[in-house]
Amino acid sequence: MSKNVDKDCIFCKIIAGEIPSRTVYEDEDYKAILDVAPASEGHVIILPKNHAANIFELPDKDAEGIMPLAGKIAAAQMKVFGCDGINILQNNGEAAGQTVFHLHVHVIPRYKNDTVNIGWKPNPDMELDDIYDKLKNQLQDGNEI
Repeated sequence: MSKNVDKDCIFCKIIAGEIPSRTVYEDEDYKAILDVAPASEGHVIILPKNHAANIFELPDKDAEGIMPLAGKIAAAQMKVFGCDGINILQNNGEAAGQTVFHLHVHVIPRYKNDTVNIGWKPNPDMELDDIYDKLKNQLQDGNEI
């Protein structure tokens, strides 16, 4: 199966071997590399070899293998680094923190009292019943997504 490639995408160039990387895992569909600007020791990025800018463009086949691979990498990180936890993170869009527009998944080892900051302030003022009704209607009533 031929892969979709964006010739201007830095991750497509890494996948093609045009830019060097520290590849910790590779198969026919994915390449997992050490992040060059890691949040913590052992921070890995999983790259589908099929270019998709974000989750909205990602084919189901490519999506199906990402979480099992993230679990495999996380288990290796726990064993090798003895971390206390793992964040699995995927951003979509600039407002969400996406800086490279090739879908990728971060697998970040976490340690008690580390300085990694992934979070948000809870907003208790939101009207949850209204939000619930809108999302439920969109997702369950046969509406086109």
